[in-house]
Amino acid sequence: MNDGFAKLPKPPYYAVIFSSQRNEHDEAGYGSTAQRMVELAQEQPGFLGVESTRGADGFGITVAYWESEESILAWRRHAEHTAARERGRSDWYQHFELRVAKVERAYGWDKK
Repeated sequence: MNDGFAKLPKPPYYAVIFSSQRNEHDEAGYGSTAQRMVELAQEQPGFLGVESTRGADGFGITVAYWESEESILAWRRHAEHTAARERGRSDWYQHFELRVAKVERAYGWDKK
């Protein structure tokens, strides 16, 4: 998906936090769809970046960053994203949680 940290503007912005437990079905289909969703999200107005990780046990977290709640809702209504969500429910996820948060402050540190 994404190799590393998203390059983000100064807050405020929104974070859509998707935590999921994968099952063992259709790994190849899941991987190609997940990559397609990142590519498609990057084309959407208001998309700022994404960070994603998944452990060997199938638990993963993806955080997508957006400029506004309106851009999040537009992404939710996108037809291809809707189809991928439905496929996730029927084929790929044992359980998931989705949370939307407004980021008010952000900072980081990098040891060079």
